[in-house]
Amino acid sequence: MVEEIEQLRRQRWTGRQIAAETGVSPATVSRVLRRLGLNKLSALEPAEPVRRYEREKPGELIHLDIKKLGRIGSVGHRITGRYPGAVNRHHGIGWEFVHVCIDDASRIAFVQVLADQRKESAVAFLEAAVAHFAKLGVRIERVMTDNGSCYQSKSFRAACKRRGLRQIFTKPYTPKTNGKAERFIQTALREWAYARAYHNSDQRSVELLHWLHRYNWHRPHGSLKANTPISRLGLSEDNLLRLHS
Repeated sequence: MVEEIEQLRRQRWTGRQIAAETGVSPATVSRVLRRLGLNKLSALEPAEPVRRYEREKPGELIHLDIKKLGRIGSVGHRITGRYPGAVNRHHGIGWEFVHVCIDDASRIAFVQVLADQRKESAVAFLEAAVAHFAKLGVRIERVMTDNGSCYQSKSFRAACKRRGLRQIFTKPYTPKTNGKAERFIQTALREWAYARAYHNSDQRSVELLHWLHRYNWHRPHGSLKANTPISRLGLSEDNLLRLHS
């Protein structure tokens, strides 16, 4: 009977259909399917293999993304335990936008906190990111972005064209396409934005510079076999001393 239930299940029959066909109660069918690990239809499909890709050399592809963060007027509820509606809550203080750039091959990150996510800010950040990597001896070739309006603007496309950059858009509603930027943002939130009590937004922005330096130069990266992102550039000792500040 168990073999018959399994055979019907592998033909995508529902529990009730199997019960009606075999004359066994739906509860019994359910228990058998749980024991076989087939109580969910998704269990019938093999797990999709993890598809990881990585560009061969730094600069071949950078990932851009933006994270919206609330401005800080005082130590927030994550530290004090006060939630919306509590005394001294700062209402309407506004937002900041963390513009993120990650190099696909090395995972070197460049970040700026800007006032908005408009096309002018996106273009300015792109220019700053390209200049930053140029100082490291890296020439950018491609830029991957989501389908946000600032990235689809004529101004941003023109900026890419001026720099000789090929712009690539992620698949709509598929954040994992830009997964490296998404994972970096989560790391930054955990280790920087929410890691300590900040008295104001300026203090948080200053700390970002220190944290980003540690991330690029000192923090072991899991997907780089515990090496640092900057190690992927193969800088000479002289260059290392010149750039490391």
